Amino acid sequence: MEPIILASSSPRRQEILKLLHIPYQVVMPNVDEATDGSTSIDKVPEILAKRKVEAVVHMLPPKQEIPWVLGADTIVSLDDKIYGKPSGQDQAVAYLKTLQGRTHRVITSIALFNGRKHIITTRTSITSVTFNSMTDAEIEWFASTGDWHGAAGGYRIQGLASCFIQKIEGTNSCVVGLPIFELYDILKSQGYSILD
Repeated sequence: MEPIILASSSPRRQEILKLLHIPYQVVMPNVDEATDGSTSIDKVPEILAKRKVEAVVHMLPPKQEIPWVLGADTIVSLDDKIYGKPSGQDQAVAYLKTLQGRTHRVITSIALFNGRKHIITTRTSITSVTFNSMTDAEIEWFASTGDWHGAAGGYRIQGLASCFIQKIEGTNSCVVGLPIFELYDILKSQGYSILD
């Protein structure tokens, strides 16, 4: 299999590529993740995933052949508001107080650059996650562990937050940050086979 450039430093996304035995190298893009208020929340991850891929393609030397670049972006959405990565423990607590006892949506989009066709294709996965009601003591305990650090919405489904996740409607890998079905589907549609 040809190596894929992964436009993300996420260890979880790397674990999924390893699971599928896809060779990859990480190239971190430097992108502005701001979007204007007119953008539909459901479209934000797709725009940012494409932006990451485009940034990596433009970072590499002009004569270098770039067969594949994969980017992804994940957001947590509730009440028409995006909950990104908390800036600190206080914000993580505030996020959890908002999410607890309710159902929110996790939206992950992936973008794949095909260097032979010079096109970017995208796929989006949406999963609903329901948190059980949490006491203030549970929220403070979780926040004190630091497991919220660097995670959209202030939690990782594969981490300690799983103690409080009552229900998932959709796929676990969407919440992790790289939906496996959509990844396989987009690779297959572009002629990249993981079966070799």
